[in-house]
Amino acid sequence: MRVALKECAWEPLGEDVLVLVDPREVITLGDEEGQVAALFAALDRGPCTVAELRGRLADTGVDLDEADVRAAIEALDSLGLVECESDRTLGDPDLDARHFSNLAFFGGFAGLDKPRADFVSKLRRSHVLVLGVGGGGSSLVQCLAGLGVGKLTLVDRDDVELRNFARQFLYHHADIGRSKVECAAEWVRAYDPSIEVRAVDRWISGPEDLKDLLDGVDLVAGGLDGHPEAHLWVNEAAVRAGVPLVMGGMTRSQVTYYSVDPGRSACAQCDWSDRPAPDEPSAGGFVERNRAKLIQQNTLIAPIAMQIGSLLAYEALRYLTGFEQPQAAGAFIKVDLRNGLTPERQPFTADPHCRVCAR
Repeated sequence: MRVALKECAWEPLGEDVLVLVDPREVITLGDEEGQVAALFAALDRGPCTVAELRGRLADTGVDLDEADVRAAIEALDSLGLVECESDRTLGDPDLDARHFSNLAFFGGFAGLDKPRADFVSKLRRSHVLVLGVGGGGSSLVQCLAGLGVGKLTLVDRDDVELRNFARQFLYHHADIGRSKVECAAEWVRAYDPSIEVRAVDRWISGPEDLKDLLDGVDLVAGGLDGHPEAHLWVNEAAVRAGVPLVMGGMTRSQVTYYSVDPGRSACAQCDWSDRPAPDEPSAGGFVERNRAKLIQQNTLIAPIAMQIGSLLAYEALRYLTGFEQPQAAGAFIKVDLRNGLTPERQPFTADPHCRVCAR
């Protein structure tokens, strides 16, 4: 294996070596004998094996045995500063150009046993079921396509209308009256012909309407309008199929999204079982009786729609690649429009007797 120093800046300062990977923090390494600076200088000459690195160090008067050099490399790896040279790219010039920024992003999470190319390859092998290609969903489709997700199944039943143009950028005026999902699939094919995309023009009226769509799917993402329990149908279908779920939307003054990691986190049904019944004579019951009426007004505008799509896509990225743990598993992340878009995490109330996930 040839070890490569990741993109960073470094310089000796007194008896330390300062290393800069991210402008928000400086890594300070003690270096009384100058061996750390010699190690960085040797790696700066280009990727090398442990034996070659040992030779480069010896040329500068730093005589270490192979075990010491390996230990030094492991220490740099624990700080996220080195990676395997052969896994920095996808090995195809066109693919490397297409995924230039994706590879650079994953470089920040890569290591000797976590190649940046593997993260991108996982995305290219992934299959995501997108529910709804309207407000947040249209931006979600664009984000997933940009990440290079290899297969998309898009589900919606609406047609393109003039009122959609305030927040949905997959569509053009020439598309008015056409099926949204067909137009969205055309956009994906034109954007990146290597992405396999399927359009499903269908109403979702219960968990059974999703059952035939979940085979081979790695993740379900999006949001459904039209019925106050639509998200519970999706939750039930996904959890019983063992497929992670990332959903989101907007009320009048909050962006809300959540995810469900089947078998690991509480699910949406858990939280719903703790809510007041609509016929309950309380403020909570009043809210539940009128929730759908307010949502139908659809105050979603372009900047917020794009934020919903990007938040869902980023949580989806966590599930699909494992570059970090899902942040919204078993919890609502609420972004408050009244408070400068400040996010707040509210865990679901776990129900040990939940009819969906307790099994």
